[in-house]
Amino acid sequence: MEEEHEFNIEKVSPIWLITALCVVPFGLYQLLNFLSPLIHRLTAMKISAMYIYPIKSLRAIKVTEAIATAHGFKHDRTTHYHSCGMELTTTRETANTSTGSFMLLQETKDGYKNMAVAGYPEMTQFLQEMKNDTITVKYIACGDASKEKSIDIPLEPDTENLDPIDINMHSAPTTAHRMPQKYNDWFTSCFGYPVIFVYLGANLRDVKFQDMQPLEPDPLTRFLSKHVPFTKSYVEKVMGLHKSGEESWKITFADCAPYLFTSQTSLEDVSSRLPEGMDMDMEKFRPNVVVEGAYDPYQEDYWGKLTVKGGTEIILPHNCVRCKSINIDHKTGKPGEGPAGEVLKRLQKDRRVDIGAKWSPVFGRYGFWGSNGKKTEEVWRVGDRVNVAKVNEGLTVWSWPGVG
Repeated sequence: MEEEHEFNIEKVSPIWLITALCVVPFGLYQLLNFLSPLIHRLTAMKISAMYIYPIKSLRAIKVTEAIATAHGFKHDRTTHYHSCGMELTTTRETANTSTGSFMLLQETKDGYKNMAVAGYPEMTQFLQEMKNDTITVKYIACGDASKEKSIDIPLEPDTENLDPIDINMHSAPTTAHRMPQKYNDWFTSCFGYPVIFVYLGANLRDVKFQDMQPLEPDPLTRFLSKHVPFTKSYVEKVMGLHKSGEESWKITFADCAPYLFTSQTSLEDVSSRLPEGMDMDMEKFRPNVVVEGAYDPYQEDYWGKLTVKGGTEIILPHNCVRCKSINIDHKTGKPGEGPAGEVLKRLQKDRRVDIGAKWSPVFGRYGFWGSNGKKTEEVWRVGDRVNVAKVNEGLTVWSWPGVG
C-alpha cells in the first residue's frame, strides 16, 4: 500500500516561502500589464455621438455624419441638425469650413477679451443650426419668448473686404477677419455689452504643447524616415510627437486640439456621483466624438492612439483638463445650483490625475489626425467602429504653458 503524503507548510524552507511571496505578486503584476493593453485593444467600441461647433462656445450641433480632417470636422450637411439634436432636413451638399471657424470677443476699453462658456455662461443661450450655406443662430433668452430672435450667417464669408484682427488665444496667436457690423450689432443686442464677431478663414493657430513642438531630427533619423519605411517604429520613438523642421501641428479656434474624444462609460460614472435620477449632460463636456463600449470608466486616460473604421489613426497625446464650464446650467445660462453646480468639485476628489495640471480634473482625451498623409479626410458616422491602437504605459502630462 502506497504511503500517502500530506503537504505540511512547516516543512517548507523559509527561503522558498519568501521567494514565492516575492515572485507570485510580481508575476501577477506582469501578467496584468500584459493583458491590460489587450483588453483595451480588443474592447469593441463605436461612435455613439458627434458634435460640431461652427461658432466657438455656442451650443453644439449634434450630427450623425461628418467629414473628419486634420483640422477637425468639416461642416458636413448630409443631414441637418440644430443644437437640440432634432433632425431637420436632408441634402447632399457639404461645406469645406472646419469646426471652430467663428469666434466672439467682448469689446472693452482696453481691447477685447476672448469669450468662452466658463467666463460667459450666457453663451449657452445661443443655439446653432446649419442649412445649405448658412448658420442660423437662435437666441433663446433663458426661455423668455419675447426676447427670442435669430440671425443667418454665411458658413464661408467672402473675406476680401473684411478687416483683419489679431487674436491671441491660449498664447497661440493668429489673424482673423472682422465680420460685418450687422453681426456685431445683433450679438451685442443679445449679450447687452459690445461684442465683436470674427471669422478665422484659412488661418490657423500653432499647437503649444511642449512635447509637440517642431524638432530637427538627427541625420540618421531623417534618412530612415525618408528612405526606410520599416523603421517607422524607431523613428516614432525618437521623434515622439514632434514634427520635423519648421512643420508644426495646427488648429483652428478649438482650444487645444482638432478633436476631443470622450467615453460614454465615463459619463455614467460622473452621473453616479449625482443624486439618483440626475444625469450629467455630455454636451457640457463639449466633445467632438463620444465612444461607447469602453470596459471601465476613464479607461481612456491611457489611450495613446485610436483607429476609426479600422483605418484612420487618431493620436491622443493629452488629457482634457476641466474648468467650471461643466457646472453651467444650460437652461438658465448661469452657474448651476445644488449638485448640478458641483460637478467640477465632485470630480476633483479623484480625477486630478494629470500632474501637469494638478488642480484640474480630467475628462476626455484631445485628438490629432495621425494618418501620416495617407488620408486627408474621411466620413465618420455614428455607429462606426473605434479601436484602441496604442495603450500608454503611464499617464500623460499636460504641457501647454499657461493653460490648465
